[in-house]
Amino acid sequence: MGIIPLFFFPTSLFFFGWLVLCALLWAFDATMAPSPRQLSIERSIDTPIPVGNPAHSRIVLRTPVPMRLDLRDAWPPSTHPSPYSHSLVAQPEMESRVTTTLHLERRGSIRADYVTVRSWGPLRMAARQTSIVAPLNLNVLPPFRAKRLLPSRLARLHELEGTTATVLRGPGTEFDSLREYVRGDDPRDIDWRASARSSDLVVRTWRPERDRHVMIVVDAGRSGAMLLGEPQEADLGDKDLVELGVAPRLDAQIEAALLLGVLADRAGDQVHMLVVDREIHEDLAQQRAGALIREAAKAFSRVQPSLLPLDWQLVINAVDKRLRHPGLVVLLTETPPAA
Repeated sequence: MGIIPLFFFPTSLFFFGWLVLCALLWAFDATMAPSPRQLSIERSIDTPIPVGNPAHSRIVLRTPVPMRLDLRDAWPPSTHPSPYSHSLVAQPEMESRVTTTLHLERRGSIRADYVTVRSWGPLRMAARQTSIVAPLNLNVLPPFRAKRLLPSRLARLHELEGTTATVLRGPGTEFDSLREYVRGDDPRDIDWRASARSSDLVVRTWRPERDRHVMIVVDAGRSGAMLLGEPQEADLGDKDLVELGVAPRLDAQIEAALLLGVLADRAGDQVHMLVVDREIHEDLAQQRAGALIREAAKAFSRVQPSLLPLDWQLVINAVDKRLRHPGLVVLLTETPPAA
């Protein structure tokens, strides 16, 4: 505003006088601006949230006096908070609410930064600003991209159990009983020793195994920290390929552990999961029906790969201690070509 009269009064006295006037206005406006420390702030967010889903960070403000505010709900840059800041007019005895949307790209625990508040004076020439500590943690779950493979695997599981009508019989893998041979039985099921003691051919019948013990051990050590490359062009048409992009190998192991864990849980098996490097980071025992995927995702959200090699003796001792019955142990780790 001072540039226009400066053309008509181009003197140093007018120039410095105008600066003094502006400084006085700034000082008056800053003095009249309410202190942002009077604000009462409540911060909340829905947690946990899967990777790829938007999260909404909410702030509720209460003030004893009217305030014209600029507010920034600060989060780490990797969460891509939007919008960057909020402008609002807060009235006494009324709650003011603002929402910041976060776009999540990586799993893990994310800690919120400060809430920065700027309170403007009546002339909007000067403001008073402060950063307020409002602790808040957001747990980001693994994306579980392999979920799209689940329907086909479950259908195959039902075929093996004989609960789905198919052209081929789902025989299962556990011996059930003996019966006489009828036309159409698989000759490979004939029990020749039992048939030798009988006047007719005898075949073995099978049923699906139940209540098996499945232990999944995830290597969170040095091999899990190595980055996976982009898929090769020849693999792009594979319908069973789960695209992870450039990510640590641990992310692929988590996808495999979740998929196998859900299938085993749906089959009625007892599932146990371990995450190990030089120590045991997560020890997930059998969960009640339907809770395995949720609890496993929470556990894996806290795991980050380390640069320490896997302690194989610790793995052996941990499995031996927890698996007291015959069972299947799946180790998710790197298999070097020379191994």
